[in-house]
Amino acid sequence: MDTTRRITRSRTDRMVAGVAGGLAAYLNIDPMILRIAFVVLALINGFGAVLYLALWLIVPNEDNPGVARDNLSVAVGEMQGMVEDLVARVRSAFQR
Repeated sequence: MDTTRRITRSRTDRMVAGVAGGLAAYLNIDPMILRIAFVVLALINGFGAVLYLALWLIVPNEDNPGVARDNLSVAVGEMQGMVEDLVARVRSAFQR
């Protein structure tokens, strides 16, 4: 029986990529605390944004704890989808 706990990105508790939700589940704390910490660090010196992006690339989704190379391609695909969605929203806002 494998009792090793791993940090994974949450599929159910996600605002952007599930990093804070997964990390909070691992640490057994409220995810809002981590979200606020990431934002504060991002605003102070940018480290929060860099850390969040790095964790997004490195930490696998909870339903896909596969090989690191697969995790990277999944994360890059998610990032690409989010950027495309953001561009579509900005375009639609200016077309009104």
